Amino acid sequence: MLVIRSAFEGVRRFDDFQDELGVARNVLTDRLARLCEEGLMRKVPYQERPERYEYRLTRKGVELWPAMMTLLMWGDRHYAPEGPPVLVGHKGCSGALTEQLTCDACGVHLGPRDVEQRPGPGA
Repeated sequence: MLVIRSAFEGVRRFDDFQDELGVARNVLTDRLARLCEEGLMRKVPYQERPERYEYRLTRKGVELWPAMMTLLMWGDRHYAPEGPPVLVGHKGCSGALTEQLTCDACGVHLGPRDVEQRPGPGA
């Protein structure tokens, strides 16, 4: 789930995933391969010599976004006494993401491309 979360945050390249997650290369290689096998991510070449790939979410992977946001909000309610470590807001108007996955300011239904994350009080 951490790899998927990082992909939602815009991480695409192996070294960037490794820097973000602090996981061993062999473990990350296995996880990315499994996510690709399951159809949640796909490898896209971005360099020929040496051959290098980006890992991008597929439609199936993007469909996990509502579940990820629901888990994030659940964790904020139950395990963030200092406040949420991450605030998810609407790029369009800076309103906050609601539990209905809408913007609390303008009411628009939000998806992964419509939001931005910034540090919260519990960061």
